[in-house]
Amino acid sequence: MTIRTKALAAAAALPLIALLAGCAGPSGADTGEGGEQTGPVRIGVVGASDPYWDVYKEAAADEGIEVEIVDFSDYAQPNPALTEGELDLNQFQHIVYLAQYNVSADEDLAPIGATAIYPLGLYSTKYDDVADIQEGDTVAVPNDESNLARGLLVLQSAGLVELKDGGSIFSTVDDIDEANSKVKVTTLDAALTPTSLPDVAAAIINNDFVEDAGLKAEDAIAQDDPSDPNALPYVNVFAAKAEDKDNETYKKLVEIYQNTPAVTDGVLEVSGGTAVLLKTPVADLEESLVDVEADTKAHQG
Repeated sequence: MTIRTKALAAAAALPLIALLAGCAGPSGADTGEGGEQTGPVRIGVVGASDPYWDVYKEAAADEGIEVEIVDFSDYAQPNPALTEGELDLNQFQHIVYLAQYNVSADEDLAPIGATAIYPLGLYSTKYDDVADIQEGDTVAVPNDESNLARGLLVLQSAGLVELKDGGSIFSTVDDIDEANSKVKVTTLDAALTPTSLPDVAAAIINNDFVEDAGLKAEDAIAQDDPSDPNALPYVNVFAAKAEDKDNETYKKLVEIYQNTPAVTDGVLEVSGGTAVLLKTPVADLEESLVDVEADTKAHQG
C-alpha cells in the first residue's frame, strides 16, 4: 500500500519543551547475566495521568511483568528516549509519525502492536458550527509535520481551506491555496493549540490534549473518519527498538493492553468513546511503516 496520493483525510514531533522528571531516570530495563529482564519495563507515554495506565500496570503485574510508565509532556521526546535506551517501549504515536522520525533521525524503531486510531478534531469556543466560521478568521493547527498535514486535510474536508493538488500526508501551510480558502492558518506547538482557543476562531487539537483542555470529543465541530480503510498509517502503536521487536515480554505487554477490558474501557472513556480499538497484525503495521518511510524519503528528495 502507498499513501502518497490517497492518504486519509484523517495523534506528532513538537519543538523541544520540558518533559516531566520521570524521563531522567536510569536507562531501560535491567537484564540479568543470561539477558533476561530483571527490572521494570519502562514505557514512555504522553498522558500518564489517564487512569487506565494504573489498571494496565496492575494487569501486567498479574502476569509477572513490572511496568513503569514514564510520562512526557510533549511528543518530541519519547522516540529519542527509546533510541537512547532510556525506555524499553513507547506508546503515543501513529505510523506516520514513527516513519517521519525514523527517516529524519536515521533510526529503525519498529511497531510491535496496534492500540487504536483516533479522530482528529476541530474545536472552537466561538462557533458551534463550522459553517459559521467567518471569512478571514484564523484557525490554529499543530506544527509537527504529520499532524499539520492531517489537520490541514481536516480543514479542507470542512470547507475552510483548499490545498494544492488535493493535499497529502506531506501538506504544509505553503500548500494552501489562499485565494480559494476561507480562513487563515497559524501553526502552534500541539500542546498549545487548546490554550489558543480564546485567540482564534478554532483549533485542531490532538486527542491527548482534548480532555486536559476541559473539552470533550463530541465538542468537535469537524473531524476526520478513523474508520476509513486508508487510515492504517494513522493507527497508534507500541514501538520498540528494531532488535527488540520479537521480545516475548514486550509482545505480552501489547496483548495485555489489547485484551484487558478494564484497560480498553478506560481508553474508550478517556477518548470520549471515539477511539477505534484495533488488533491490526504486526506485519501490516510493518508494511505500512515501510511504505510511509519510502514515501517520506521520496518527498524529501
